[in-house]
Amino acid sequence: MKIKSFLLAAFAVLAVSCGSDRAKLLKVYNWSDYIDESVIPEFEQWYQEQTGEEIHVVYQTFDVNETMLSKIAKGHEDFDVICPSDYITERMLNDGLLLPLDFASIPDSINYISLNRSPYIQSVFREFNPDIDANDYSVAYMWGTTGIIYNTDEVSVEDASTWDVIRNPKYAGRVLIKDAPRDVYGPVLIYLRQKELQEGTITLQDLMYDSSDASIADVENYLREVKEGVLGWEADFGKEQMTKGRGVVSLNWSGDAVWAIEEAAEVGVNLDYIVPEEGSTVWFDGWVIPKYARNTKAATWFIDFMCRPDIAIRNMEETGYVSANGAIEVLESQIDESYDPVDLSYFFPGMDSVRVNPALYPDRAVIERCALEHDWGADTDKLLAMWSRVKGDNASDWTFIIIAISAIAALAALVASRRKSSHRRRSRRK
Repeated sequence: MKIKSFLLAAFAVLAVSCGSDRAKLLKVYNWSDYIDESVIPEFEQWYQEQTGEEIHVVYQTFDVNETMLSKIAKGHEDFDVICPSDYITERMLNDGLLLPLDFASIPDSINYISLNRSPYIQSVFREFNPDIDANDYSVAYMWGTTGIIYNTDEVSVEDASTWDVIRNPKYAGRVLIKDAPRDVYGPVLIYLRQKELQEGTITLQDLMYDSSDASIADVENYLREVKEGVLGWEADFGKEQMTKGRGVVSLNWSGDAVWAIEEAAEVGVNLDYIVPEEGSTVWFDGWVIPKYARNTKAATWFIDFMCRPDIAIRNMEETGYVSANGAIEVLESQIDESYDPVDLSYFFPGMDSVRVNPALYPDRAVIERCALEHDWGADTDKLLAMWSRVKGDNASDWTFIIIAISAIAALAALVASRRKSSHRRRSRRK
């Protein structure tokens, strides 16, 4: 977080402790480097213009979902707005830790949620809980897919089109995998259950809920086979290794893929991104109002402001990720005639032939073979235990080499990385 923002937050918190009116403060808890911070003072001014009330934003950041959740669930921290990932939103919804959003209190002319919510987002959010519509409690902020970044000079599109590319002996020692058990487990299980999926005996959604001992064991056995060819299990350095040509295959997120492709092009390395043919997962981060919030009115207006098209575009450009906003202005800001047309009618009604980056906005055919991951509740510990076993037993020498190289490179590039950090996500999914 920028020093200025930190100081403003510190002064605001001090003001609260000294007896200032809490109703004039809005406490926002978001991912690091996940907003254009210049929109925060603009919100304060906009809020006062619209309501006649003064507001000051206390903006704080986190790097791990579970850290944020612990402060809410165990510490009863009174944040007014937070931005959890999909599975944490699902967990908080099921555990009664979210407050409903009162967007009816906002005038229709500036109710950007109602005006700009994508039908795709609405349908996916209804999958969180069959008895509670998550759309009443959460508003999607950014979204994306999980797929494969690959070096087009080293890896054929045919090889990259299957998840089994991470086990392909041709690329041993040059494969990078996200240190994100959920985002690895889902795709691997989809790959391993292709026969059942094609026969129709199971669905992608079935697999997203599958925490059975048998499936965990199957994924673990597969990852043990993959392991010796893994250059690194990485939280953030993988895409940089791809841009430098050290890795040729990376299991990664779409937003990181776009960053890597752009950076690699500047140094003559050719990368691309693909969602394998077997199917994959989609992910979302969204704004919610937690149970112990003390300024729900300002929180509601803040979420609404974040959904104003021009603000959504600015946040999208700053972070490098795709806004979940369904406004046509957001789509128009991303049109690039150099791309082939894709069908985005699932997200933007009527837009079935639009030239945009398919890594950011996947074609309908790609989305139809993707599913939303779900929270496992108590079974999450089984997933984390499996992940620990895979990574911890007889770790590949490549893992330690790449960690050492990355540490040295990180120190050398600290200043330059500040510009790039807005395009990175840290340990977002456990």
